[in-house]
Amino acid sequence: MMIAKDKLNSLNEAMAEGNEKGRSPFADARVRFFKNRLALIGLLLLAFIVAFAVFGPFIARWPIDEIDFMVMGDIARDGGPSFANGHYFGTDDLGRDLFARTVLGTQISLAVGLIGSSIAVLVGTIYGAASGYFGGRIDGVMMRIVDILLAIPYMFVLILLLVMFGRSLVLLFVGIGLLSWLEMSRIVRGQTLTLKGREYIEAAQATGVAPRTIIRRHIVPNLLGVVIVYATLLVPGMILSESFISFLGLGVQEPLTSLGALISQGAATMNYGTLWQLVFPLLFFILTLFSFFFLGDGLRDALDPKDR
Repeated sequence: MMIAKDKLNSLNEAMAEGNEKGRSPFADARVRFFKNRLALIGLLLLAFIVAFAVFGPFIARWPIDEIDFMVMGDIARDGGPSFANGHYFGTDDLGRDLFARTVLGTQISLAVGLIGSSIAVLVGTIYGAASGYFGGRIDGVMMRIVDILLAIPYMFVLILLLVMFGRSLVLLFVGIGLLSWLEMSRIVRGQTLTLKGREYIEAAQATGVAPRTIIRRHIVPNLLGVVIVYATLLVPGMILSESFISFLGLGVQEPLTSLGALISQGAATMNYGTLWQLVFPLLFFILTLFSFFFLGDGLRDALDPKDR
């Protein structure tokens, strides 16, 4: 009986070891990701931020642009956080509910980061994959274009666009995205150069498969790990850029707002005893940045082939 039990345990251990060895790279990366505590913290923080942005409007008791005239007399005394009058985060210097405006600011900042990074990833991946695959003079010309564009301060260009064409949320999304694809293209190009010499790529070329099809079916799918990691690290930069522009007063227009605009307003009024106007938007701004940084670092460690 004991011998049979020992054989059964040995068989179970062998099966478990075989299953572990037979895991796909992404399954292995998933296991490694969930072992990373900071990555899990980032994932939980991001889930909280997204839940706050999605369900916050249903919790808020005041619209974003409605003024509470009951606190207009003395904002410093009557406009602080209070569950009695429904101002969970207090009111701003005009008597508007800060909770509702922080929810809206979180929504817009997340949208800028996600949409802007999506545009940058799409353009940068296509451009970099094409440059690395074709190589030669085409690669040289395309990369020199990237080098020239990188020498131009994109923040100055974005501010110039907003001044020339007016403050527009769509222009802000597209401008940040289209001016941030350059680094992505260089990373994708480098990875494409290493993939181009693989056997399956050479086999596809030998059978007459079109370059566009090879890039779409063989190059880009093998770049997903690098692209996903860089995209998560790109989102905080997008949010920081939008917040900086909004802090300068060139971002979204009223009654819309963003976390950068709210921080700017809170910083301007903090000397009047209304510190909550700065603390709450700044708190969600910091949590959002940390969540993406931790998530990006965790994905990078989990998908790094050197650690497998």
